[in-house]
Amino acid sequence: MFVLELTYTAPVERVDALIPAHVEWLDAQYAAGVFLASGRKNPRDGGVILAGGVGREEIEKIVATDPFTVEGVCAYRIVEFYATKSVDGLAPFRDELPA
Repeated sequence: MFVLELTYTAPVERVDALIPAHVEWLDAQYAAGVFLASGRKNPRDGGVILAGGVGREEIEKIVATDPFTVEGVCAYRIVEFYATKSVDGLAPFRDELPA
């Protein structure tokens, strides 16, 4: 599973202009079953996305297509972790620790 942390690198006005395209991109990843939760950070200096069901290479490809990335208004920090426990609804995304 992945925690994707976005940090804005441009004025929020530039970010706001790209919100519709970013939301469309988010919706496509939710429909594909990759994104599980997302939202703005508080204070508003970026956002967080919880993702699963794919490997790191695929996550990096997905992040590269975010309009925020394409237009250079944010930087991503990708944190991979082993989700060994979760609520029942996230059971399909649970991981086993590597040997």
